[in-house]
Amino acid sequence: MFLCDTPEQAWVYINRVVEPPSRNLATLLSQHPVEKVAYGIYHQESWIGPVLGESAARRDWLRQQEDLDTLARIGARLITPESTEWPDFDRAFRFFGNSDAPTTFDREAIPPVCLWVRGRPLKETAAQSVAVVGTRAISPYGTQATRKVVADLAKHQWTIVSGGALGVDTVAHSAALEMHTPTIAVAACGIDYDYPARNAPLFHRIAQTGTVVSEFAPGTTPQRHRFLSRNRLVAAMTAGTVVVEAAFRSGALNTLNWAEALGKVTMAVPGPITTAGSLGCHQRIQENRAQLVTSGEEIRELIGKIGEADSGAQYELDFAANPVQSLSRNELKVYDAVPVDSGHTAEDIARDAGMRVPLVVHLLVILEKQALIRREGKNWIKLLNHE
Repeated sequence: MFLCDTPEQAWVYINRVVEPPSRNLATLLSQHPVEKVAYGIYHQESWIGPVLGESAARRDWLRQQEDLDTLARIGARLITPESTEWPDFDRAFRFFGNSDAPTTFDREAIPPVCLWVRGRPLKETAAQSVAVVGTRAISPYGTQATRKVVADLAKHQWTIVSGGALGVDTVAHSAALEMHTPTIAVAACGIDYDYPARNAPLFHRIAQTGTVVSEFAPGTTPQRHRFLSRNRLVAAMTAGTVVVEAAFRSGALNTLNWAEALGKVTMAVPGPITTAGSLGCHQRIQENRAQLVTSGEEIRELIGKIGEADSGAQYELDFAANPVQSLSRNELKVYDAVPVDSGHTAEDIARDAGMRVPLVVHLLVILEKQALIRREGKNWIKLLNHE
């Protein structure tokens, strides 16, 4: 018996019988109430147009109550564009950049019609977020690079968005949890389906402090085309996408394609040139299709508010010049002319430096105050451990 008496039941029904994303379904929902669309789909009324074909194989899958019971059992919920926690997907899909868009771009460059969610409100966790994706075959270098990027971003409470897969995704989520910054896992299967199975404890932890989200009905199994559809949501809900370790044909580059097509900031972490694991990253950097980034500070400088981050200034603090590196050109000439073992007089130093004696004496006094050299009678001796 067809039962879609409430909007929630109607949303649950159409999400199951029409595989998302569907541009035709989205068009119908923009013109008619969801209950009317659900009724038209079930009864295969002619006015629903191309959705007739898209829903024909599943129109009799009346599992609304079963799906709602599943939501209650796992502590999940269904959200729609009318929900207060719905992100501004319309804005994300409003801009299309000039790029080599994904092959499914024309069909899938649309917002989701509804989402299944566990954990904190999606709009809240996605408000200040960046996607961190990459290879499943992660190397020790990739692990270190991912953890460094996430740790830097966690200092400023940036939400880390990824796909929950093995490799870079898992490291990114795990590092975010360790650093106590929110993280969002966007699944390519039903909200009740833990994939990969070994990450079930990870998804549980994410749902406690962050958000797990899926576009697909409960029980939907992960298939290759669903991963590609999922990638557009990862790109759309974030300010930018960072790829860490991606080989030449890495699936992670599809997420970067979506970010580029949607006008988001695209970034790539360089890797060792002795392996092929980062070839995809290097190629995107060479083609000026991704910004080279090596730290969270550089990422924030690209995706944050103007003036919020200054990676150059931060590097000056993190890697401050030592006393010798801070010397002026004339000071360095005098310093280099002072021997380490046997002392030289000011006249000897002036001759070696090719400078006038009065100026050399003045500079020697300055260097002595900086504890770079010392005076022994008429001689000057260089102190060690400053270079």
